[in-house]
Amino acid sequence: MNSIREAFQNGKAFIPFITCGDPTLETTKKLAIAMEEAGADIIELGIPFSDPTAEGPVIQDANIRALSNHITTDDIFAMVADLRKEVKVPLVFMTYANVVFSYGTEKFASECKRIGICGLILADVPFEEKKEFSSVCDKYGVDLISMIAPTSNDRIAVIAREAKGFLYCVSSLGVTGIRTDITTDVGAMISNAKKNTDIPCAIGFGISTPEQATEMASKSDGIIVGSAIVKICAKYGENCVPYVAEFVKTMKKAIS
Repeated sequence: MNSIREAFQNGKAFIPFITCGDPTLETTKKLAIAMEEAGADIIELGIPFSDPTAEGPVIQDANIRALSNHITTDDIFAMVADLRKEVKVPLVFMTYANVVFSYGTEKFASECKRIGICGLILADVPFEEKKEFSSVCDKYGVDLISMIAPTSNDRIAVIAREAKGFLYCVSSLGVTGIRTDITTDVGAMISNAKKNTDIPCAIGFGISTPEQATEMASKSDGIIVGSAIVKICAKYGENCVPYVAEFVKTMKKAIS
């Protein structure tokens, strides 16, 4: 199993996101295996939540589909433990504070360590409130991944200095989703962060085409793509695996 930092050592990292249990947990497992084979450097796994405030309609719908399958956090831990027999790239969970808190923060972090999860993104936990989670994550060697946004301004330096794993740079204001244009000055945001950390910076939110991937990768150490992949899962259901693999290959090639 590789560390998150190692994933950035062979050029620009491609980080795909999928929602666990959409359309089924067995498909999630097949997707992760196929995405690694297609060139994914880190895989971000969403744990579904009933109120995913950072997500746009595409990933919100994926959360609803997964929860309607009665997927539990324990089901996801069991699937990942099984997945780890085959997948070697770093795996990162993306979810919300309530999911971790209701499961038990200590228990959640220790399970992450046991099954080989390298990092955790909590989309609704501001930097100022991360301590109750970061102290437990540190204890179990799980990187609590920080996010910065175009509005972070003076806070970018402080957040960057304490960043673990990689710094998640949000390209656009608002929620996740496919965007025609990314108009924010991402380069300035990353330049500011880089003055304060040697942690890799990856850009997410809104990237859906090879052209956007190339442009965003030129300003960062890697890119994160979620909604465009989840859309393919929604379109093809349990038959989505080859289509997602082809998309991952195309996007990885665009940043190589």
